[in-house]
Amino acid sequence: MYIAQKLRQENIAEYLIYMWQVEDLMRAFDLDIDRVSEAYLVRFGELTQEQRAELTQWYADIIQMMRGEKIMQSGHLQICRNVIINLADLHGRLMASHKFPYYHAAYHKALPLIVEFRSRQQTDSEHHELESCFELLYGVMLLKMQGREVSADTQRAVETISAFLGMLSDYYQKERADQLEL
Repeated sequence: MYIAQKLRQENIAEYLIYMWQVEDLMRAFDLDIDRVSEAYLVRFGELTQEQRAELTQWYADIIQMMRGEKIMQSGHLQICRNVIINLADLHGRLMASHKFPYYHAAYHKALPLIVEFRSRQQTDSEHHELESCFELLYGVMLLKMQGREVSADTQRAVETISAFLGMLSDYYQKERADQLEL
C-alpha cells in the first residue's frame, strides 16, 4: 500500500508494474487474505500493528476487487487498465503536438521494437501498444526474478522501451501538476 501510493505519486509506469506484481502475488495466494497475512505479511516485522492492519485491509480490498472484476486467473484490475487508458490518451496528445520532439524521437525509436513484440504476442488488435510495452517490461522482470537469462537484444529493447515509458511517465506527472502545456 505504502509503496503503491508513493509510486503512483512519483512514477506511474513503476506503479503500474508494481500493481501487476500485486495482482500476481494475490493469485499466488489463491486470493486468500489469511494466506497472504500468514505467509507474506509476516515478513514485514518492522510494521506497527496499525500499519499491518492497514496493509492487510489494502490487500483484502485488492482481492475483493479482483473477485468483483472476475480476474482471479488473469487480467488486470480496472484501476490498472485506467492507467493505461490515461497514458494512451496523453501519448496521443503528445504525439499530436509539435512541442515534444524528444518524445517523438523516443517513441519512433521504440516503435519497431513494439511492433516486433506485438507480432509475437497473441492478443487482440484492441490491445493498446503501451500495454504491450508494459507487458514486455513485466515479462523480462519476471524472467530475471526466476534467474533466467535475457538476451542482449531483449535487454536493449527493454532499455529503449523503458526510456520511452520513462518520458511518458514524466509528462504524466507534469500534467497532473498542471506543468504541461500541450
